[in-house]
Amino acid sequence: MYQAIVFLPLVGAILAGLISLVGAHARYPSGRPEAGGHDHGHGADHHAAQEHASPRHAGHDAHHPSEPAAAGSRAAELITTSLLFVSMILSWIAFVTVGFGQDVHVSLFNWFTAGDLKVEWALRVDTLTAVMLVVVTTVSAFVHLYSIGYMVEEPYRPRFFCYLSLFTFAMLMLVTSDNLVQLFFGWEGVGLMSYLLIGYWYQKPEANAAAIKAFIVNRVGDFGFALGIFAVFMMTKAVDFGTVFAQAPSLVGKSIHFLFWDVDALTLMCILLFIGAMGKSAQFLLHTWLPDAMEGPTPVSALIHAATMVTAGVFMVARLSPLFELAPTAQTVVVFFGATTAFFAATVGLVQNDIKRIVAYSTCSQLGYMFVAMGVGAYSVGMFHLFTHAFFKALLFLGSGSVIMAMHHEQDIQKMGGLKDKIPFTYAMMVIGTLALTGFPLTAGYFSKDAIIEAAFASRNPMAIYAFALTVAAAALTSFYSWRLILVTFHGKPHDRHHYDAAHESRPVILIPLAFLAAGAILSGYPFKELFAGQGVEAFFRDSLKFGPNNHILHDLHAVPYFVAMVPTLMMALGFLVSWHFYIRKPALPAELARQHEPLYKFLLNKWYIDELYEVIFVRPTLWLGRLLWKQGDGRVIDGLGPDGISARVLDVTRNVMRLQTGYLYHYAFAMLIGVAALITWFIVRAGAG
Repeated sequence: MYQAIVFLPLVGAILAGLISLVGAHARYPSGRPEAGGHDHGHGADHHAAQEHASPRHAGHDAHHPSEPAAAGSRAAELITTSLLFVSMILSWIAFVTVGFGQDVHVSLFNWFTAGDLKVEWALRVDTLTAVMLVVVTTVSAFVHLYSIGYMVEEPYRPRFFCYLSLFTFAMLMLVTSDNLVQLFFGWEGVGLMSYLLIGYWYQKPEANAAAIKAFIVNRVGDFGFALGIFAVFMMTKAVDFGTVFAQAPSLVGKSIHFLFWDVDALTLMCILLFIGAMGKSAQFLLHTWLPDAMEGPTPVSALIHAATMVTAGVFMVARLSPLFELAPTAQTVVVFFGATTAFFAATVGLVQNDIKRIVAYSTCSQLGYMFVAMGVGAYSVGMFHLFTHAFFKALLFLGSGSVIMAMHHEQDIQKMGGLKDKIPFTYAMMVIGTLALTGFPLTAGYFSKDAIIEAAFASRNPMAIYAFALTVAAAALTSFYSWRLILVTFHGKPHDRHHYDAAHESRPVILIPLAFLAAGAILSGYPFKELFAGQGVEAFFRDSLKFGPNNHILHDLHAVPYFVAMVPTLMMALGFLVSWHFYIRKPALPAELARQHEPLYKFLLNKWYIDELYEVIFVRPTLWLGRLLWKQGDGRVIDGLGPDGISARVLDVTRNVMRLQTGYLYHYAFAMLIGVAALITWFIVRAGAG
């Protein structure tokens, strides 16, 4: 069963890939498009990029006819989606079997051996893995189903579904890994597939730039992650989790000589590993790729940036909890970056107008919450929020896609308005997702997010008060910008009458996934509360999470004062009331405030100027160095001494020597006479000298 869960998406990806190749060959027998032909992507978001005359999409042909769908598109859709639903059903069975039974270890084969490094390919299925299997396969299955309707205008659907399924396989390999090397394989696999999916419409310069940015920023984090794995192997001579965790207590007090000073071994290892999580999970300073990744199709945003890849870092920290429990300094670093990210992303989300970017910054902020939980030692609570967040955030992304389609692929909420009467079902689903995100009582987010804030208050971590203050502030900001999205999009007067009149509800294949995810946004909370944040945590997670002897956070968070437990709900209500006042009662007020506080508004609109800062610190010096090496190093030195220097002189000499070869007999006779005269002269001079 466990092999089927992991490898069914791979089978689907292979079949879809073969269908894509066959379709491409049928369309272009010569192996390339015919002269004058176009190889454009035509999905919903692609039209959004092309049909609206904005400067950043200038130069695209906005009115060329759509190409016919590639052969086998329907077969690829049905195969991949069906296999994902089978994998999803098996994952829920595994969740019950493992969560309330015993862990499973499936050894597949020995991968490789290099000296002391022995790596086995095995599936580790414990409760932590079972939770991730449910999250990944459930969201992926419904995203596949949703994509059948959303990508209906896309002519190359087999390639898209191949990428989706291959991404799911890589994520499943990551969460079922039994050692750090296997985990790194899945880690890099989801990175590669995210690059391909974000840049799926590779004719769009913005999509290419976003894909490259995501790839490069993640490589920065992955470099730290790789160093962390090297450090673990250096200290333990093993990479499998069982051996590493067994040896972890013996590493307490040991140091590693790193960059000219001795550093605590466990602290260094955990911080390096966390740097990998910062890149993958878009934490502050390595977050810049996540908003730009919205250039990909909306189903990609829902799959990668709501429930799976961006949560890989959270899962990794939870998996390595036996190490982090022994490295309190590293935990403090995790809390700091998590709290900072939660607040930073929430402030930037206040002023965004692109409906998908608002949800993207919300994702970034919620990931910060999860890392706060990990840093204070409330690993199960962080996993609880990961579990609930997957449902309501995927719901918000896919609901945003339904709105975009209804508005003829418009994504600016300032050009929307009054849509609740045109698309009532999508409106209801978006409201449910927003209630869960903001922590409305009895929704899933109410139980998981509030528990994180309470854990931050109850923690003894040096950064606990900082984290509590920023997560409370972020809760109010999250409520404000989330309800801003709803109120501006669905209430008030329409801003674009033409698009409003043409708006209509999406097809059932798009609405059905919304309904199921909405059910998850409500039902994934209270029924699972005791398993993740109550008295049943240790019995449920068993050895998959490690709580140190001094870790009493799960007990302490239930003993927080009543007013602390009520603060998140009060912040949620405050954010809603302010948003209602701004966008319903006095809709002119936001623009007036932006004019009055223009520096602050621009600071938030430009995302704290972090991208511009990186431009100055990294991009420009790199370009300068590249041009220097190109013009001076390669052009002047290498080419100057090489093809344009010594080589050129050799050619000149050769050409001059060749002129001596005239082919005339009297020239050769004259040369021989000159040679004989020279020899005789030399002998005479030598004899005279003797």
